[in-house]
Amino acid sequence: MYTAMDWWTTIRRRVLVEGVSKRQILRETGIHWTTLEKVLTHSAPPGYQSKRPRPRPKLGPYLTRIRQIIEADQGMPRKQRHTAKRIFERLQEEGYTGGYTQVKAAVREIRQRRQEVFVPLEHRPGEAQVDVGHALIKQDGALRKVIFVVFVLPYSDALYVQVFERSCLETLAEAHTRAFAFFGGVPWRITYDNDSVLVAKVLGGRDRRLTHGFRCLQSHYLFDTHFCRVRRANEKGVVESMVKYARLNFLVPVPEVGDLDTLNAALEARCRADLERRLRGKHASKAVLLEDDRAAFLRLPVTPFEACRTASTTVNSLSLVRFDRNDYSVPVRYAHHPVVVKGFVDRVVISWKDAHVATHDRLWTKEDVSFDPVHYLALLERKPGALDHARPLADWHLPGCFGVLRRRLEDAFGGEGTREYILALRLLERHSLPAVTAAVEQALQVNALTRDAVAQFLFPREDWRQTVFRLDGREHLRHVTVAQTDIEGYTALLEAGGGG
Repeated sequence: MYTAMDWWTTIRRRVLVEGVSKRQILRETGIHWTTLEKVLTHSAPPGYQSKRPRPRPKLGPYLTRIRQIIEADQGMPRKQRHTAKRIFERLQEEGYTGGYTQVKAAVREIRQRRQEVFVPLEHRPGEAQVDVGHALIKQDGALRKVIFVVFVLPYSDALYVQVFERSCLETLAEAHTRAFAFFGGVPWRITYDNDSVLVAKVLGGRDRRLTHGFRCLQSHYLFDTHFCRVRRANEKGVVESMVKYARLNFLVPVPEVGDLDTLNAALEARCRADLERRLRGKHASKAVLLEDDRAAFLRLPVTPFEACRTASTTVNSLSLVRFDRNDYSVPVRYAHHPVVVKGFVDRVVISWKDAHVATHDRLWTKEDVSFDPVHYLALLERKPGALDHARPLADWHLPGCFGVLRRRLEDAFGGEGTREYILALRLLERHSLPAVTAAVEQALQVNALTRDAVAQFLFPREDWRQTVFRLDGREHLRHVTVAQTDIEGYTALLEAGGGG
């Protein structure tokens, strides 16, 4: 097929190579003289170029209005910004009589001019960027949303990903602690968004007033901070892209897990394997470049940061402490006392003065209660009638031997048997459940039912049924003679005492 470009090339060759006169070409083709000059000047058709903008008699008066609408949209959510069609409809309401195509072209042109252009940045060894993403996981057969924190070192592109229940001080602090241990040091500068967990107030420009908890984290590890300008997340573009990469490559398909610890162990393994990749434009693998990052890192402190949120509160009359919208029990002797609560990602620790008085698994729900039944046994000793109705004991599943012990005690002593049973349960305040269970089973075998009878089996000793005194190693005792006890002498002592 003979194309326009073939025609263009043929004319140029005949004149410039074969020497055919221009007049001959004009007679053969019938083209204008200026067209021939254009063919001989340009190796390809240059296309039409307008010397002055086309007049827009209908749209021209509304161009300023279009710019105003587009500028006002910048502060709105992306899903609630004007489309070209919606701008066209608004202009019609204001008197515009032209067509939609002109409006659409003008909107496209204005938006193209407003698009930001970025300067490629050079990333120095030892810097890091942090961001938070959201993803779904399936736990115990149910889908639920979690957050994942991504650390990336832009120089080597090494990344570290961990999943948490939600974004708060203790989860971000724990993410830092784990990331520093994984990378083998502390980045000297870390770039963040203006997350309210980290930033108490944006003061203008790059100045920020940090939250107390984040300032404590920074003071422990001594890294420098760099915060993006408001609504300028592109300033940490490396981690922005890594959030997407981690979600698509580490969390697709949706992970089915029993707990977050298992998922985080798998994610750390994936991050370690990812170190073997070499990215386009890099001269070595991530693992090799990571050594340059490590050379620029700050040294890890001897002890890791205590990644928790601390709160001071008072134990209420139900011997409960409220922390993060949930309640946790403490021993009843601390009711109405001031305590300090430390919330970690996996546990809650409650202290009174310098003593830890209670530890619970962390609840991430709302308005739930975590009871430790042992905390209420001292109170039940004084109120044994509440034993079968005590809420803290409702879901307490003890081994079967405890039920047997209770039945025998109540059969033998009635109401006092219930109190004696509670005294036996209080052994759990000082001993583990397996140890007390074994002691109860031994006590039942010999029909020794009281608390003191059970307690005698908790002291460490050899097998009590086969204890034999031996003289091996005690040869000096072989010549010791113990005289037989004179009972009459004991009776004389009693009579002498009575006479006194």
